This record gives sequence, C-alpha cells and structure tokens, in this order.
Amino acid sequence: MVFSFFKKNSEKMPEREIMRPKPAAAPTPATPAVPTAADGAPETNKPAEPLPDLEFTPSGTKGPAAPVKPTSTADLQNQIREFEEEFTQSAVLDIDVDHGADSLQSDVEQVAVLYANGQDTVVRPLLESLVYAYPGVEGIRLWHMLFDLLQLSGDRAAFDKLSSEFVQACETSPPTWRQSQPTLPANAQPGVAGCSLQGVLTSENMSVLQPLENAIRSKKPLQVDCGGLIGCDDEIAGKLAELLMSARKHGVPVVVEQIDHLIPKLRNQLPAGEAKHVRSWMLLLELLQRCGTQETFEEAAIDFAVTFERSPPSWESTPAPRLPAAPKSAAPVDTAHYLSGEIKNCRFEDMTAILAQRDQIVIDFSAVRRIDFFSAGQLVNCLSKLKDGGRDITLRNPNFLVAELMIVVGLNRLARIIVPKS
Repeated sequence: MVFSFFKKNSEKMPEREIMRPKPAAAPTPATPAVPTAADGAPETNKPAEPLPDLEFTPSGTKGPAAPVKPTSTADLQNQIREFEEEFTQSAVLDIDVDHGADSLQSDVEQVAVLYANGQDTVVRPLLESLVYAYPGVEGIRLWHMLFDLLQLSGDRAAFDKLSSEFVQACETSPPTWRQSQPTLPANAQPGVAGCSLQGVLTSENMSVLQPLENAIRSKKPLQVDCGGLIGCDDEIAGKLAELLMSARKHGVPVVVEQIDHLIPKLRNQLPAGEAKHVRSWMLLLELLQRCGTQETFEEAAIDFAVTFERSPPSWESTPAPRLPAAPKSAAPVDTAHYLSGEIKNCRFEDMTAILAQRDQIVIDFSAVRRIDFFSAGQLVNCLSKLKDGGRDITLRNPNFLVAELMIVVGLNRLARIIVPKS
C-alpha cells in the first residue's frame, strides 16, 4: 500500500477571524509540558547520546577526540611550572620564570613553531623585537633562541653584537660562539680519526663526510660508525659510495662499522627492475663488497645489471681493511643515539627498533638544526611506547629553538631535556 504524503485537500479551509492583540500580562513562570504516550502515561524518551567526535592521530588512525578544555591562567601556570621542573632540571637552563607571564609563553611557542616550519625570515626579526619586550632576564628564553638562530645561520658578527646588548639588558654573561666539531664514534680508538654518521642524511649534511674525504687525501686510517644512521638520500649515498671506493682503491684503511641494519634496509628499498636511485645501488654494492659475502654481492650485482642494463662493479677478493688493535680502556662508552641535520617528515621507525633494546635511552640532538612539527609529533608517539615499557629517556643537547618545540609537543613529560651549556 502506498501512502501519499502530499495529498491535495479538496475542501476549502475556512477563513479565520482576525485576532487583536491583548494587553501584555505580567509574566508567570512557565511549567514545562510533559509529553504523554497514547495510554496517558508520561513518556520517558531520553535524548540520544551524541556520537563521539573523531580525530586523526599523527599515525593516521582514528580515535575519540580528547575533550577541549578552555585555557585558563591556572593551566598556563601549570605549564610553566612543568617547564621549570623538567626543562631546567640539569641547571643548564636556570631561568626564573614569572608565573604570570602568559604572554611570554605564547611568544616562545609562536617562535618555536614558526622555526619548525622553516620560516627563518620571519623568526629572526620577530625574535629581535621580542627580546626587548621583556625587561631583564624575564625573556631570557627568547634571548637564547635568538643566539642559537644566529649560531645556526653562521652570523658571527650579529652574534657578537647581540652579546654586548645581552650583557647590558640582562647583566649576566652571554653564551659563547661554538665551533662545530665532527662527531666521533662511541668506540673510537685512540690515535685513530673517526666520524659518526647519524640520523637521516641529505645533501644539506654533506659536511659530515669531510673527515672521510680528509682521511683519504692524507692516507690516514679512519673509523666510520654507522650505528645511528637511519637513512640517506641519493646524493649523499653516491658521495659516500664514491669516497669508500676511492679509499679501497688507494689502500687507505677506512673501516665502516655497525652497518648490519643498513644493508637489508637498502636492499628492500631498491627493488630490481625499477631503474631509480642508481647512486644508492652503488652504496649498497660497496657496503656488500666491504662487509658482505661474495654470494650476496653477486646477487645484488645481477639485479643491478638487469635494472640498469649496464655492467656492475666486480667482486674484489681483497681483505677488508683493519685498524691497529686498541689498548683496553676503562673509560665509559657513550651509548647515545645521535641524530643530525634537518629532520623532516620522519617517523623514527628504525630508531624505535634500535632504542627498544636499551634500558637507558639517550638521544643526542647536538647536530640537529631543526625538527619539523610533524616529526616532533611522531617522536612523541615513539617515546611514549618506550616510556610505557619502563625506559628512562634523556634528550641531550638540542638547541634552544628545538628544545622549546619539544616543550610545545609535550616531550618534557616523557623525557629529561638537557640543553647545552652556554
């Protein structure tokens, strides 16, 4: 049976009498009407529970959205108190934070996020104006951020000028200009030069290969530690392969260590038949030449020949270079995991697997220029799992611009943040 909801009424509606408005009466409190059912009993319809809002986490999964609470002065004061307890724990960043300085916290967060987004041309003039907005040492966090920005940009003249202004404004010693030094591997042998490749390396980090280039030129032994190397782009992979092949050709004892995780990762990222990333292929073959077997080398060489239709390098049955035996030392070994360069769109999946094997986790940020907001959020996810597993975590030596971003995303609740001494 079909019911018509739009049936036309054939009967004409009677005209209604025009009603005149009555004088307004005094208002009386209205009693809400109680709806009744057909049998006359009160109807007890409850409003339907609203569906929970969904939000996307950084990993891309859906979950119930956290309730949004209005930001009050008390909340901001608690954030600042947490900053004092966590961020200044090493006494390196000994700041007397005014608990009523809500605007200072907002300014610091704004600068940290702008820098994370790569807006340096906006950050510098903003910082240069903000440092004078807070008298004395009240805005010392902003001063430190500006000092680090000038240090990272290599502007020594502006750094020295700011130091003089800092002494007058804050009446305390300014930070000192830090000369960049190559990172040494944790197990570097006495008398043997060493360098450590850490994090995700791109063409912007080409300077990390300078020690290797110098060693080949001077024909001196070198120890290259790849334990913290997460990955590299084609350009730096090709340069590294070229230098390692040159060292082997000229008999320079260059030893590449801790690459067990790197070879299978490269192998999986370079499928046969896709004529891409030829320089990464050359690095894979060179690492297999140095640390693999002839069988694994020849398998990869055949895949290379099929993919690029050209002859691959040949296996050379020369013994791997060795460094002189080092005397035993009771000195403690630095087991920190080093990151470097500009960290962008990083999920830290490989780093998580490495750190999960340690009880005490130290991540060194001394060579990190910047970490973008997405990567900082992914680092929170990574360290949350490790923290839940009972690990003790320390984030060591971030510059102040990176350190303040860590506070913004809440990393200070998961780890101790130790900034470098001035």
